[in-house]
Amino acid sequence: MSTHGSLSINSENIFPIIKKWLYSDHDIFFRELISNGCDAITKLKKLEVMGEYQLPDDNKFKVEVIVNDKEKTLTFIDNGIGMTADEVNEYINQIAFSGAEAFLKQYKDKTSEDQIIGHFGLGFYSAFMVADKVTIDTLSFKDGATPVHWECDGGTEFDMEEGTRTERGTKITLFLNEDSLEFANEYRAREVIMKYCSFMPTEIYLTNPNAEPQYDTIDPSEVLDTDKVIETVVEPAKTEEKENEDGTKETVVITPEMTKTKIVRRPVALNDTTPLWTKHPNDCSEEEYKEFYRNVFHDYKEPLFWIHLNMDYPFNLKGILYFPKINTEYDSIEGTIKLYNNQVFIADNIKEVIPEFLMLLKGAIDCPDLPLNVSRSALQNDGFVKKIADYITKKVADKLSGMCKTEKEAYEKYWDDINPFIKFGCLKDDKFCDKMTDYILFKNIDGKYLTLPECLEENKEKHENTVFYVTDEIAQGQYIKMFKDEGMDAVILKHNIDQPFITHIEQKNEGVKFQRIDADLTDNFKESEEGETSEETKASYDKLAELFKKSLNNDKLEIKIEKLKNENISSMVTLSEESRRMQDMMKMYGMMGMDPSMFGTNLTLVLNANNQLVQYLMNNIESEHAAMFCEQLYDLAVLQHEQLNPEAMAKFVERSNKVMMLLV
Repeated sequence: MSTHGSLSINSENIFPIIKKWLYSDHDIFFRELISNGCDAITKLKKLEVMGEYQLPDDNKFKVEVIVNDKEKTLTFIDNGIGMTADEVNEYINQIAFSGAEAFLKQYKDKTSEDQIIGHFGLGFYSAFMVADKVTIDTLSFKDGATPVHWECDGGTEFDMEEGTRTERGTKITLFLNEDSLEFANEYRAREVIMKYCSFMPTEIYLTNPNAEPQYDTIDPSEVLDTDKVIETVVEPAKTEEKENEDGTKETVVITPEMTKTKIVRRPVALNDTTPLWTKHPNDCSEEEYKEFYRNVFHDYKEPLFWIHLNMDYPFNLKGILYFPKINTEYDSIEGTIKLYNNQVFIADNIKEVIPEFLMLLKGAIDCPDLPLNVSRSALQNDGFVKKIADYITKKVADKLSGMCKTEKEAYEKYWDDINPFIKFGCLKDDKFCDKMTDYILFKNIDGKYLTLPECLEENKEKHENTVFYVTDEIAQGQYIKMFKDEGMDAVILKHNIDQPFITHIEQKNEGVKFQRIDADLTDNFKESEEGETSEETKASYDKLAELFKKSLNNDKLEIKIEKLKNENISSMVTLSEESRRMQDMMKMYGMMGMDPSMFGTNLTLVLNANNQLVQYLMNNIESEHAAMFCEQLYDLAVLQHEQLNPEAMAKFVERSNKVMMLLV
C-alpha cells in the first residue's frame, strides 16, 4: 500500500526549538530587533523615493533602545513603515514569513535589495530567548491606519487588539526573564549594541529613564539649539585681602568674568551610519583610515598600510584590510577580519570567505550577497563564497605587487614587517604564490633587498643556483665575516615561517637550493695549496684528530683539519643542509629523544691548521692541558652554530675560568 502526503509541523514543538537553538549567542536578539527597525525605516525611505509616501520636513529616522532595570524591560522603537493588523497577522503570527522578502517581491521592478537586511522572518522570535513576554505596539504609515497591540507570553498563543500608538512606526517591549536581567543594564546593552550594530545604516540611540541626568556648565555662547538649558548659573562675587605698598591691607571685591549655563547635551548615536568602507577610496584621507583602525580594533599602533576593496560586479563587496606589524616570531600574528552583511555584523574570521593566510590581517568586509543561513551567523557552503575569497586574494596580491612596482622604497621599508604574511600566503595559496613570486624580497647581510634572481646572481661564480642564508646574525657572525671576506653574499631568514617557505620555493623553482651559511663550505675559505700534503703533516693531523675524539669521548665525531685563510679562526662546526633540515623536522615532530646519528646528522668539526692554538695542540699532544683545550675549542665552535644545553654550558663556563687561570 503506497501513501502520498505532506509533512506537518507541530508549532508547539517547533517554537521552543526556534527560541533556544536558532541562535548560538543569546545576546544576538539585539542585532535582530534593531535590524528589523532599520529594515522598517529603509522600506519607508524607498517608498518615498518611488513617490508613494511624503515624509514630513522635520522627520528624523532613528532606532531607540530603552533599558529599564527597575521594570526589567527592554524596548526597541523605530519610526519606520509600521504594520497594519493584517501585516502583523502575516509577518508575526506566521513564523518564517519574511516581511523583507514580501516587500522586495512587491516592489521588485521599482527598487533593489540594497540595505534590506532581513530575509527569513525569524529574527523577531529571538526576543523569546530572553523574555517571558513580548508586546508589539505599531502604527502603519498608511493613511487612516489603525494602531495594533500584540502580545505573547512565549507560548504559541497570542492576543491582538486595537492599540493606542499615535506615531508611525513600531515599539517592541521585552519583559526579561530572570536569567536575562543583565540586558537591562545600560552598560551591558551598550556593549552588545556596539558589538553587532556599530555600522547599521540608521542612527541608534540608547536611553535609560532611571539614570541620573548628566549636566554640563558652559559659556552661554556655546549652547546649541539642540541643547536643553536647565538653568543659568551666576558665580557669586569673591573677596580677597590685598596688601598695599605702605603695609596697609584692604578688601577687594572680584566679580565673576562670565555667567554660565547649566545644560543637558543632546543624545549621541551609538553607531556610524556611513562606515569608511562605504565611501570611495578617493574620498578617504589617511587620517580617516587610521582613525577607523583605532576605533574598530582598539589598536593604537599604526597599521603599515591598507587595501580598500570596492566592487560592484559580479558581486557587491566593500571593505578595508589593514596590514599590522607582525615582524617578530614572538608577536601574535592572528588578526581579526570582521564580516558584515549590509552593515550588520555577522562574525569574525569566517574561514569560508577569508582565506586562511589573510587571517593575519585586520579589517572589515561587507558583502550583501553572502549566502547566510537562517540565523545569519554562518554561511551556506557554495561556490559563490569561493569566488569572493578568490577575489579578495587577488586584490591583496595586486596591491602588494603594485606597491613593489611603483613604490619600491616604501615596499622595502615594510618588508621586514609584512614578509611573514606574504610567505604564509605563498605556502597556503598557490595562486597567491604565483602572483607574488617576482615580488618576494630577501634582505642580505649588508641590509640590501634582493629578488630571488638577484640572490642567485650574487654567488653565481662559485655556487650556481644556490642561495646562502643566515638564521642568527650573532651566533653565525664568524661565518658572515668569512663570507664577506670572500666577496660572497647571504640573506637573513630568521622567522619561524622561513624554513617551510624556502622548502616551498625549492619545490616551485627546479634546481634552486637554499643552504645555511654554516653548511660544509670550507673549500671556499681554504688556502690554495701547492702539491700534496706531506705524509708527516697527515700523520700530525691524524694524531690531532684522535686527541679530539678521545678528549670529547666521541669516536664518531668527524674532524677536518684545513688551512683556512683567516688565521684568527681556530675551529668551527659545519652541518650539511639536508642533515640540518632533518634535525628541524625531528624538533617539529618531537623526535629529539632519538639519536641524530641515525639520520646522519652529526656535526663536522673543522680545525684551522693556520691558527696558533691549533698548531700548539699539534705540537703538544701530551700536554696536561691538551684535553681541556680540545673541549674548549669544540664548545666555542658549537656556540657559533647552536646553543649549548644547560649541562654543557655550565662545563664551558667552569672550563673558561680554568683557562684564564693559566694566564695568572
